[in-house]
Amino acid sequence: MSRKTVGIMLDWIEENLENDAALEAMARHVGYSAFYCSSKFHQYTGLSFKAYLLGRRLDTAACRLLTSQTNILDIALRYGFSSQEAFTRAFRKAYGLPPGQFRLQKPIYSPFERLRLD
Repeated sequence: MSRKTVGIMLDWIEENLENDAALEAMARHVGYSAFYCSSKFHQYTGLSFKAYLLGRRLDTAACRLLTSQTNILDIALRYGFSSQEAFTRAFRKAYGLPPGQFRLQKPIYSPFERLRLD
C-alpha cells in the first residue's frame, strides 16, 4: 500500500466525520481488507484508525462548540456519539473540561489537526 492510498484514507475520514465512518467502509472504498488498512494506517500515521477518527471528531466538535450555539446533544449526535453522556466522557478525557464548560471558558487548546502525508 502506498502513501497515496493512506492519503485517500485520510481524505475519506474527513469526508465521513459526520457519517457512520467505519473501518470496513473505508477499506471497501480503497479496495483492501479492513485488517490490512488498519495495519497500514497505523504504520503510516502512528495512530489506529479508531483513535484518529475519534480525535478528528472531537476536534471538529470542539470547533463547533466555540463557533456556534448548536445544542451539545446535537453536536454529540452529529459526530457519531450515541449520547451526550458518551460525548461528554470522551470530550472531558481529551480536553480536560466537559463540553459546556469548554464552550463557556473558550480555552486555548491544541487542535487534533488532519494529518497530511505530503
